Amino acid sequence: MGYALLAGAIAAEVVGTTAMKYSEGFTRLWPSVITAVGYLVAFALLAQTLKTMSVGTAYAIWSGAGTAAIAAIGMMFMGEGLTAAKAVGIALIIVGVVVLNLGGAH
Repeated sequence: MGYALLAGAIAAEVVGTTAMKYSEGFTRLWPSVITAVGYLVAFALLAQTLKTMSVGTAYAIWSGAGTAAIAAIGMMFMGEGLTAAKAVGIALIIVGVVVLNLGGAH
């Protein structure tokens, strides 16, 4: 159940961050509302996740997966380019999350 809640938290954070891009500095109402709701849901689900998962592991997965997803969304839908440095950075994030999980963090 912890991983399902965490997946929901990641999805909500990605929606909130994506909407923030379209809020134009919180000057557009609906993207701003979606940003706020997305982050509220993300933190609420992350808090529930922490009842059954260690904070280090949960946060590493949450932030790493969210960062990788936002980078992918930026490249696919917002015209952001993929540089070698960006690709290496995303790969390092993924490797870091895997190492934390394999390292036996509870």
